[in-house]
Formats: sequence, structure tokens, C-alpha cells
Amino acid sequence: MPTGVLLHRETELAELARAVAGAGAGRSEVVLVRGPRGIGKSALLRAALARMPGEAVVLRARCHDNERDFPYGVVRQLFDPFMRMTSTSPAAPQFLGESPGEFLAEALPAALPGVDPGALPAGYESAGNGRERVLNNLFHAARSLTSRTPVVMAVDDLHLADEESRQWFSYLARRLDGLPVALLASTADEAADPLAAELAALRHARTLTPGPLCDSCVAERVAEEFDAPVDPELAAVCHNLSRGNPLVVEELTARLAAARISPGSPDLDKVLRIGAGTLADTTLSWLRQSHPRAAELLTGLAVLGADADLATAALLTGQGELLADEAREALHRTDLIEPGPPETFRHELVRTAVLARTDPRVLVALHERAAALLARLGAPAARTAEHLMSSGTTGLDWAVPVLRTAAREAAADGHWDDAARYLQRALADAADPELVRSLTGQLGTVELHRDVAAAARCAAGLAANAPDPAERARLLRPFAGPVLALSAAGAAAVPFAEAAAALAATAAPPAELLLPLAAQAVLTGRRTALRPALAALRAHPAEPAATGMLGALAALAAAGGQPRTAVRLAARCVRRVSPAEAGTDVLGAAMAYAWTGRLDEAAAWAGRAVRSAQRWNHRGELALALLARCDIAHRQGRLDAALADAEQAAELARQIRAEDLAGAARALAVRARLRRGLPVDAARADVARAEVELAAVELPAEAHPLLRAVLLEARGLLAAHRGDYQQALRLFLECGHQLAARGVANSACVPWRTHAAQAYQALGEHAAARTIAADPLPGGGDARPRPAEERSGPAIGTRDAGPVRLTPSERRVTELVLQGLSNLEVAERLCLSKRTVDTHLGRIYRKLAIKGRPELGAAVKAL
Repeated sequence: MPTGVLLHRETELAELARAVAGAGAGRSEVVLVRGPRGIGKSALLRAALARMPGEAVVLRARCHDNERDFPYGVVRQLFDPFMRMTSTSPAAPQFLGESPGEFLAEALPAALPGVDPGALPAGYESAGNGRERVLNNLFHAARSLTSRTPVVMAVDDLHLADEESRQWFSYLARRLDGLPVALLASTADEAADPLAAELAALRHARTLTPGPLCDSCVAERVAEEFDAPVDPELAAVCHNLSRGNPLVVEELTARLAAARISPGSPDLDKVLRIGAGTLADTTLSWLRQSHPRAAELLTGLAVLGADADLATAALLTGQGELLADEAREALHRTDLIEPGPPETFRHELVRTAVLARTDPRVLVALHERAAALLARLGAPAARTAEHLMSSGTTGLDWAVPVLRTAAREAAADGHWDDAARYLQRALADAADPELVRSLTGQLGTVELHRDVAAAARCAAGLAANAPDPAERARLLRPFAGPVLALSAAGAAAVPFAEAAAALAATAAPPAELLLPLAAQAVLTGRRTALRPALAALRAHPAEPAATGMLGALAALAAAGGQPRTAVRLAARCVRRVSPAEAGTDVLGAAMAYAWTGRLDEAAAWAGRAVRSAQRWNHRGELALALLARCDIAHRQGRLDAALADAEQAAELARQIRAEDLAGAARALAVRARLRRGLPVDAARADVARAEVELAAVELPAEAHPLLRAVLLEARGLLAAHRGDYQQALRLFLECGHQLAARGVANSACVPWRTHAAQAYQALGEHAAARTIAADPLPGGGDARPRPAEERSGPAIGTRDAGPVRLTPSERRVTELVLQGLSNLEVAERLCLSKRTVDTHLGRIYRKLAIKGRPELGAAVKAL
């Protein structure tokens, strides 16, 4: 045994050495080394025997549970080496003129059971019953060995000896007075062992109880194994795992050395994994062999989990109170569990090791039994649900309510992944179609906070399987909101638009269903059922669903270039909610404020929506609110805050698998970094990284137009930053085209006109820059008030009409027409519709009193 394990065993070793010396001086000694397995009892016996004087005779035996049915098996182990000796053996001492081999070869077999009493040698007793005769004759055989030299009998695990050998030890120990014999035995630390109690009560007996190794001893042992200084944290982990058990310390240090763990800078995760395997192969193996009921109880405790106790584990494993108490005592002696109450594992790795060494089929059965037991005991639904998740049986009638309750509680706490797992398992157990629809709806609302695409699929599936318009609207109602509208516009728009149209076609559609569906359609760029929704809004102004509708209408009006209407609707929206409870329903109002120049109000309501989403752990709503706040902060010039919000929104969008939102967030982050300014020495690296980020973003064609516009804007800004103004201009004009195609006429939503004007300016096309910078009305006209002479006065086209003045937009159209471009080419160049260009040309012809293109050049020169 390595010396490191015996660092604090000198007291015990000294006691054993005194016992051996006492036998050499002719005294009788009995020493019991008691304690749980692995505490180093056998090692102490070996160390003591190694210090024994050479003239003593040593009889060794190791008891085992499998040999308990062999009568006198341990006695035969003790004497077997001497029975094989011969007189020619140089090491054989002489006894009464004979060698021990010759003497015992004749005397010992005759002393054991099954021998004719007449065959006994002289001096042996033949009287008495068989058991008494055997005990007496074996005593004489042992006493004969002490005639010339002391005898040391060392027995490991005496408590596992066969009953006949145990009786002989008792018989021998009480007759040792005056004989030079030291009886050293290790035994379990069990008060119920009558032999240990009997031997400990003898006058010439004493008991040693070695304790676990201290932390410093463990550290020195580990350092000895590695032959190098050990990191204090590694030493602490080793002591915590082994609990000072020398057997575990030995095995653990050997495995750590074999795995080439660095003692100075260890990988603690790897150390913990090795520690779990060590516990499984040492203490737990012994426990299963020596105390199978205790091992069953420990397995039950491991299956029940962190909140379990041994009383419930006993019920799970079917153990009564008496058996459970006995098993509990055995577990306390192993030091694997805290004494409690409640009794828990000292280290989570112990539980891991127990589960790893249990047959998977047994674990599945135990989890199913645990779920049924906990359900009957009224345990929290989440605990029962976790066992159902690990069981292999589906179709249990009582399982679905438990799983639904657990999912509801998990969702209330913001644990969306757990809620989704429980509902998915409940769907596997459900058979009734109505129950399946209900569970699907509940699962979809959970998926909104973890997988937006899955939520959209759930909504589409529910809509397809519900032909009744009111029922379909009721099923889709929980999904309505800006998160699904913006992050999965293509997948979500059609079911909601169809459901809103079908519901609006019914007689007296309920406002609580029509308003959220119509608002969802508006947010995705459709005006389905808008008129019936407005009528419902006027008829039911106090309806809670009106808040979301007002926010959607405010955003629609602001995007369409109606600032007064947008502000009025936004004010009505925010008046309906408490600032502390502002959710995503107010984000439409916040963006309406931002697009109409009221940035302070916009920032306030966006911030309130962020705080509300954080409080409820609504990750999708938080990502969307952060995007809104980021855009508003960018408009206010708070670029650091905008960048932080964009990066956080991108991470949240990735968590809920909303790739559209994640791409928009990355674009906003790039926009903020570019405007904030890049360090000179890192500019190229930052630009290259930004290009890689944006190149990886691929929004689908059905993505929301605002998200696509933000991405095009960021790519255009990046191209302009690296000096490619032609590419930047193309991207800005494409951004304008896509917004105009979806009815977004307010250039404040995405300032593509300003960026395009700057690109034109950089390319030297100053007139084009001035023209595109003009902000037209939604129909394509000039946003600025026209001069009085254009609104009234002489008819245009007559010579006395007075001086002719062309607006900037008309000048730019004129310049491009004179360059030979067609009306369609002019429209594409200026990001206008062909109809708007036709209108401009008609007005120009009337102002100049001409009939067409051939006269345009001369008329312009005459101005």
C-alpha cells in the first residue's frame, strides 16, 4: 500500500505492532479493525504484518460472501499453507520433533468434520458431540503451532466468514490466555454482528476504528501519484469525490494519472467524469454486492431526482420500513448521502454514477412507477412530468392532465423549452381529436417563444382543420401578434388573412376575434377585412383587442404618409395601456411616433415594451421590442445604445429560430457601427467582417418588406463605405422599389432617398441628387406646397401665362427625357412608377405649352 494512504494511520499501525509484539512476548492479543469498506482496514493489516518480526508464524485468510456455505472454509485457508509444508522445507520450523507440514497434514484433516474418530492421532479428543469435538481438536492444532514461535492470525472481513469458522474464532479467542497468539481481524462497522461484539468484550481485546483520510492526506496522496505539486482545486475535488475513502482515493488517482490529467492545471470537467466512473466501479460495486437492498434504495433515490427523500425511494422500490431503515444505515456508512433529513446525494456525480450503472430497461420501469407514485402522492406536476418524459409507455389516461399542468406552470415561469417538451409528450398520449387540437394550440403559443417557424406551422395546421370561421378564428387568436407577423410573414399571412375574411363574411362577427385577425393581416401588409374591423373598432372601443388594432393602424398610416392620422391613432393606442404593462401591442404606435418625428415618445414606449417582455421572459417579443428601440436610438444619434440593442436582438432571434428578425438585427448592428465610425487601424477588418455577416443573411422573398428594406439599406451603406457608389445606389433604389410596391411611401421608415441622394452626389450627378432627395406625396407628387401661380392663375400653355417654374422632380424627369430615356427607364432610374412619370410629363407639357417630346428641348432652353 502506498505510504500516502497511511499518512494519518500511524496510531492504528502502532496498536497493531504492539499486538504482534505482545504475541512475541507470550501474551494473547485480539485486535478488531472496524469500519466501512474501503476505509483501509485490509491495508492496515498488510502494513502491520510487513513490520512483524521474521520469527513469527503468520496465518492469513480473506473471507468472502460467496464462501459462506463452505463449512470451516476460513479455517482451511488459515492452515492450508502449513499443510503443504514438508520436513525438507528450509523455512519449516520444528514442532515436537516433527515439521509443521507432517504434523498438520496428519492432525488437521482428522480434526475436521467427516473423519472417523478412531483415526485421530494421540492427544486429540474423541468425546463429545461432533461440533464440540471439531472445535476442540482445531484448538489443539492451533496451539501446537505456538510451542516454539509466536503465531499471528490475520483475517480480512471476518463478518463474511462461514458460521462454523466464526464459531471457532469465538472458541479460540476465549482460550488464548497464556498463548503467544495475536488475532487480528477486520470487520464491518455493524453493531448487529454478534461475533464482533463478543470479541470486543474480551479482556485482552481492543478495537481500532480508522476514519477517512483528511483533505491534506488526500492532497499528499495525489501529489505522490503524480510526483508533482497538485492544484488545490484538484485536491479538493478528489477529497470531495472520495470522502476520504482510501480505496476510492487509490483508484481515482490511478485513473487520473492514466488519463494524463495535468496536476498543475487540470481539466476539472474531465476530472469529474473520471470521478463518476471511479465511484461506480468502487463504492457502488461493493454496495451492490454487500447490501443489495441499500443499492436498490440508492437507485430509487437517484431516479426520483434532486427533490427526493429516502422515504419516497423506499415506497418506489417496495421496501417496508424495517428493510428501508437497514438500507438507510448501510447508505449512511458508505458516506454517499448526506445524513439529512432529507437525505440527499453528497455530490451530483454519485447520482450520475448510480444511473449509469443501472440497466436502461430498469430505469424506464422505475420512471413509470415513479410518475404514477408521485401523481398519487400529489407531487408538483413538473416532477411527475419529468418521470413521464423518461418512461416508455404512452396512452396513459392520467398522464395528459399532468403534462398540461406542468407545461402551463413551466410557461408561466418562462421555461419554454420544458413546456414544449411536456406538450409534445402529451400529444403522443392524446387520442381524442378535440384534445389534439387543444394541445396543438397550446404548443403553438409556447413555440412562439422558442421556435417561430414551428408556431407558424401549428397555426397553419389548426386553420386547415377548422372549417367553421368562428372556430378557426378562436384557434388562431393566441397566435396573433407582431412577432409572428414580422418574423414569419409569408407563412403566417395567408391563414390569418383567410380567417379574417371568412369571419368578416359572417353575420355579426365577434370583435374579440375579428380585431386581432385583421390587425395581423395589416401588420403583414394586407388589408383583408379592414372595413369590418374598423366598424367593429367603432362599435366596441373598450374591447381589449382594440389596442393591437389601433397600433397596427397607426403604423399603417405613418408608413403611408399620413402623419396626423398616425399620431392620432398612436395616442389612442397608448392611452389604453398602463406603462408598466405595455406589450408588443404598443410597438406599432411607437414606430408611428418614430416615423412622424416624435422620437422621445417613441423611445419611451419602446423601452416600456422591452421591460415588459423581459419581465415575462417573452424572448420573441423582447427581440422585436429591442429592434424597435434600436431603430429609434439610431434616429436619436445614440449609436452605442442602438448597437447594444441590435446585438442582443440578434442573439434572441437566433434562440427562437426567427432568421428574418436575426438578419434584420445584424443589418441594424452594421448600420450603427458604420455611422458610429470605425477605428482607422481596424476599419478594413471591421468592414470585411460586416460584409461576411450580411452576405450570410438570405431573407426569403416573402419576408416582411420592412425587414428586407433594412437589409438592403445596410448593404448599400456598406458598399458606399468601401467606395462602391454604383453598387450602393443600386441597393438603395431597390430598397425604395420594394417599399413602394408594398405601399410604404414615407421615406422616414427607411431613409433610402437620403442615401441615394448621397450616392448620386458622390457620383457627380448633382441634379439627380437634388431630385431624388425631394420627398414626394404617396401618389408620386411633390410633398412641398406648390406656389400660388401653380394652384391658380392663367392657364398653363398660353403665352401670357407668366414665368414657368418646374419643380425639382419635374426638372429631373425633364433632364432624363432629354437624355433619350423612355418613360419606363426614367421611372426605374428615379424609383417611381411609370404612371407617376407620365403624370410629371403631362404637367410639364402643359406648363411649357407644348405637345410632346420633340418640342421639349427648345422649350427648356427658352426658360
